[in-house]
Amino acid sequence: MATPEATVTMSAMDAFEKLEKVGEGTYGKVYRAREKVTGKIVALKKTRLHEDEEGVPPTTLREVSILRMLSRDPHIVRLMDVKQGLNKEGKTVLYLVFEYMETDLKKFIRSFRQTTEKVPLDTVKTLMFQLCKGVAFCHGHGILHRDLKPHNLLMDRKTMMLKIADLGLARAFTVPLKKYTHEILTLWYRAPEVLLGATHYSTGVDMWSVGCIFAELVTTQALFPGDSELQQLLHIFKFVVLSL
Repeated sequence: MATPEATVTMSAMDAFEKLEKVGEGTYGKVYRAREKVTGKIVALKKTRLHEDEEGVPPTTLREVSILRMLSRDPHIVRLMDVKQGLNKEGKTVLYLVFEYMETDLKKFIRSFRQTTEKVPLDTVKTLMFQLCKGVAFCHGHGILHRDLKPHNLLMDRKTMMLKIADLGLARAFTVPLKKYTHEILTLWYRAPEVLLGATHYSTGVDMWSVGCIFAELVTTQALFPGDSELQQLLHIFKFVVLSL
């Protein structure tokens, strides 16, 4: 890794060679890149600092502070560095430098679905154990992830290592419970209380997502594939009634 002194005098893109864009979300783009000095492959998450914002966006600050606290756990993606640079238009951008993982659980499940095969049960156990360990570590440090889904679970197919990523929506929780926004989580993995508009919630919202991911790993199909909040609730109610 470049030293802190090098970070001050060298722009982010002088230190890294972008190889390809591997993802894009609400809060920025993600690139596979090579660190020029060491040749190490990393993931660069780029966040543009808008002119009308005073400093770094709160979402990015929150993600960095949470990752600094959680990255020591082997089941949370490791934040290696934070760098500032300029894009082609001369606008200031912030780069979060992460360890690189070759794929994610969404792509892994899709590869089985396309061949109509099932994920081996031993593999399901291995992946779910790691997911539960990572979630337990987050909750043990007072953090709700709030957006657990296969796309946010990074993987190494060779070692079957799984790591929780994308903590941009994560929040600290306390007792008594704080008030949060209910507009969280990808729809398919959203807990029913959140779908019904609850703003005071806790670790249960993450555990609901874990259960949905577990079912998807076993069947290779989303458990509740709704395309609206109402349809999502109907899927859940139908499942509960049929299970009685």
